[in-house]
Amino acid sequence: MKTVRYTADAAKDLKRHGNMAARIRKAINEYAVTGAHSNNVTQLVGSTAWRMRVGDFRVIFENGETEIIVTKIAPRGEAYE
Repeated sequence: MKTVRYTADAAKDLKRHGNMAARIRKAINEYAVTGAHSNNVTQLVGSTAWRMRVGDFRVIFENGETEIIVTKIAPRGEAYE
């Protein structure tokens, strides 16, 4: 089981997309606890960051030994800018 932390920017992103916030939080927590949704997780090329698909949203995070640090949450078109 890993702990999940959100950066300040990620927390703002989550509030901005309030209608999807619960679904995104649930997916991240399930991945951290049981590894569920691992078919929607991919490491970004040329980076240590990982990406999780949650509907049309992308969650960018760092995957450590004991914690997941969420750095960005954005719609698909804006996630990689």
